[in-house]
Amino acid sequence: MPADTGSGESRSSERQRKEAHSLEKRDSDASGPASPRALTRPSPVSRASGPASPREEAYYRTELEYALGTPFTAGNHVEVMRNGVEIFPAMLDAIDAAEASIDLVTYVYWTGDIAQRFAEALARRAREGLRVRVVLDAVGTQKMSSEVVAQMREAGVEVRLFRPIKLPRPWQIDKRTHRKIMVCDDRLGFVGGVGIAAEWEGDARTPDEWRETHLLVSGPAVIGLHSAFLDNWNECGPWQWEPIRQGPPVHEDGLLVQCVRASSTIGWTESAAMLRSLVAVSQVRLRIVTAYFAPDDVLIEQIISALERGVSVELLVPGRHNDSRLSQLAGQPSIERLLDAGAKVWVFLPTMLHAKVITVDGRLACVGSVNVNHRSMGKDEECCALILSEAVTATLDGQFDDDCQRAQRLDADEFRRRGRWTQFMEQGARMLLEQL
Repeated sequence: MPADTGSGESRSSERQRKEAHSLEKRDSDASGPASPRALTRPSPVSRASGPASPREEAYYRTELEYALGTPFTAGNHVEVMRNGVEIFPAMLDAIDAAEASIDLVTYVYWTGDIAQRFAEALARRAREGLRVRVVLDAVGTQKMSSEVVAQMREAGVEVRLFRPIKLPRPWQIDKRTHRKIMVCDDRLGFVGGVGIAAEWEGDARTPDEWRETHLLVSGPAVIGLHSAFLDNWNECGPWQWEPIRQGPPVHEDGLLVQCVRASSTIGWTESAAMLRSLVAVSQVRLRIVTAYFAPDDVLIEQIISALERGVSVELLVPGRHNDSRLSQLAGQPSIERLLDAGAKVWVFLPTMLHAKVITVDGRLACVGSVNVNHRSMGKDEECCALILSEAVTATLDGQFDDDCQRAQRLDADEFRRRGRWTQFMEQGARMLLEQL
């Protein structure tokens, strides 16, 4: 079942509590002389009560709000959902329960039973009088059945294609919406990495069932998700303005959530700023889960700097089951550098790992559509939710630990001895790094 962490109360296991205690002990043990790098870093911005210390909530909040320009909103409930077995029932239930509107934007809508079930559910609600709007990326949904699109449109679903491939505008081909967002009644939102396709069905038990992480969000953070949907919706059709029927609830026991929306551009996006900011604020432990690891040298240098200042860096990436061998090859030289610098790296074995998750210091979590690669950092439209919550972070850290039980940890010496042909292919792949 999805992990309901909205109350902020930790539901971590005894192992996770011991791990959290270990992190706190490490903080206290690290109170010796500061490194030259640490001495030159500016202090966190002062608040009314004085500067926030590292690992205090105000520290992360202030640093990320100033870096990304988007405030955290209070009063949110968040549920962490793992794999299609949890994600799809929650999304279909939300479609069934919607009272006025359903908005969906996705990069991936392919084929399979779940693709047909979503189409039928959306079509049914449109026939019942709800406003149903769907944005499909024109490149990412090429595998989608035209009959499914026709089924939805005939029922009254408004379907728009994001940046169709047109020869007069070839520059648009390279810049896609990679967002995966659904908002119901302007009050309940979903964000993460799931695609609507057979590959995401199941519980990541076999190569046919991909590993994924998605969030269900209730509260003011839904405004950011809705805005990200409208951003894509209004670009690929007539601009629409409709009053909000009812604002999202504000939960008294809710969490702080920052919604980061990145737009496609050249060379730099909010996604790049977010990834680099998450590395910069890390003090104790940085955990990264990504489907495609092909970062630029700036981010690798920054992660190595984090290792040098004593941060434990742990990375989980796809193994032999992956849908982009080219991306995997392009990222392997960067993995070698991180291994040599002391990072711990695992490759997931059972199936394709498609999740995009980052946790920081047991206090801060990021889930969304952003991969640690050039496409996410410099080309694609993305959306992520950053959550300041020990409970949410503990849930995601626990899932990281579970995944590592089904993964192989890479040995630096052994990895360095990979074959010459492999290294030759890596250099060839890196020539296309900015496209990966």
